Amino acid sequence: MWTDSRLVLASGNRGKLHEFSRLFSDYRTEVVPQTDLGVDPPEETGLSFIENALLKARNASAITQIPSLADDSGLVVPALDGAPGLYSARYAGSHASDQDNLNLLLDRMKNLSGLDREGHYICALALVRHSTDPDPVVVIGRWYGQIINSPRGEGGFGYDPIFLPDGLHQTAAELDSETKNKLSHRGLAVCELRSLLT
Repeated sequence: MWTDSRLVLASGNRGKLHEFSRLFSDYRTEVVPQTDLGVDPPEETGLSFIENALLKARNASAITQIPSLADDSGLVVPALDGAPGLYSARYAGSHASDQDNLNLLLDRMKNLSGLDREGHYICALALVRHSTDPDPVVVIGRWYGQIINSPRGEGGFGYDPIFLPDGLHQTAAELDSETKNKLSHRGLAVCELRSLLT
């Protein structure tokens, strides 16, 4: 059972802060974004989502001396050797917008069809009690679907307008937030993390 009263979120993203604060509300744990504690993110030098999540969690915990939670997530298209993958947020360059990244992916997939248009979102969550924790809690969530030819929907962010989840007729950008949070890679990872902390 999780008993720590404070947890640093190795992110400055307010949406993630809200999501993870809800996750830990049952435990009366205050979740604080690392930006509020003067923590700068480390260079993401890992070769996997898990490695990057651990890098971020250990960095935040080392600086703040309190337990830390980090996530690393992105979109994987097997037909493109896993791209955009670890570079999902900067696929079209370090200062690219979500629209730039989406457009580049569509361009690189324009001649692909059928199974070659399969892809999945992935979220790796890493929780460390201290910076050198030898037994971190690590979970993975995956959300499978197809990459469609043109964007649909106004919600979500990133590649959501072109991601059509398996078994659904709406893109991730067309789903209401409650439904998306239950089905998504992050929602699945959070659910798994909860089960391991009880």
